[in-house]
Amino acid sequence: MRYITYLSIGILFGIIMFKSEAASWFRIYEMFHFGSFHMYGLMGSAVVIGIIGVQIIKQKNIKTIDGEKMNLKPKDLSVRRYLFGGTIFGLGWALAGVCPGPMYVLAGAGYISILIVIVGALIGTFLYGLLKKKLPH
Repeated sequence: MRYITYLSIGILFGIIMFKSEAASWFRIYEMFHFGSFHMYGLMGSAVVIGIIGVQIIKQKNIKTIDGEKMNLKPKDLSVRRYLFGGTIFGLGWALAGVCPGPMYVLAGAGYISILIVIVGALIGTFLYGLLKKKLPH
């Protein structure tokens, strides 16, 4: 039953991402050229909803679906970490025209060419796992 819940939430999220044009290359291109507020509004509202959600989880002491306590610890702040990671992420996003979440939305919508980007992202993730101990964190 739990997997049906996860699948249903994922499908709903994918539909919302596609219908809101968050997976649209044109909208992302438009955002990088400061041509429209659309994507900034989407991301800003996602951040606000995320902040509210985390605060509710902390205040109500909400547990996971397995009944375990959630550990929401703040990450270590590091300029180098966010500078390098953000640059790599941003370059990938600009080159592919899509960030990780919408990649799967586009695959589900039938855009087969996005599979090249997904394979590249998986290879990059694998390489990060191999090099993790040697990278500045």
